[in-house]
Amino acid sequence: MASIAVCPGSFDPITFGHLDIIRRGAKVFDQVYVTVLNNSSKTALFTPEERIQLIHEVTKDIPNVKVDSFQGLLIEYAKKVGASAIIRGLRAVSDFEYEMQITSMNRVLNEDIETFFIMTNNQYSFLSSSIVKEVAKYDGNISELVPKPVEAALKKKYFG
Repeated sequence: MASIAVCPGSFDPITFGHLDIIRRGAKVFDQVYVTVLNNSSKTALFTPEERIQLIHEVTKDIPNVKVDSFQGLLIEYAKKVGASAIIRGLRAVSDFEYEMQITSMNRVLNEDIETFFIMTNNQYSFLSSSIVKEVAKYDGNISELVPKPVEAALKKKYFG
C-alpha cells in the first residue's frame, strides 16, 4: 500500500525552507500532497491560485508531489486523499508549542493519521514567508530565500 502524506501551509509565498521540508518528505512518502490552506484569519499577498501555480513551478522536478488546496479541517482533507500522515516543518522551539496543540487536536479528530515533524535545515531556521515579503516589499535581496519564479512574482506584486 502506498504511503501518502499531506504537507499543508499557506505558502504565501513558498520559500526554500518550505521546499527543504517538501523534498525531504518526498523521500520518505510515496506521495506528498502539498496543500495550500485558505486561512481566513490571514490576509494573503498571493491568491490561492497564484500560490498553487508557484508551488507547481518550483516542485515540478519532484515526481511524487501533487499540489492542491483546501478549506476546512486539515484532518478531513487528509482522510479524503487517503493520507496516513501530515508533514509539518519545525524551525524553532516556538513552533513546537503551536504545532503540538494542532497535532493533539488532529489526534482527537482522527487517531489514524499521524503527524511527522521535520526539523528545518539550519540555514532556513530564521526563514518565514512574512520575513520574505517584508524584505521584498523594500526591494531587498531575496535570491537566497526563495526560488527565482517566486522572486519574480514578488517583484511583480510590489513593483508592477
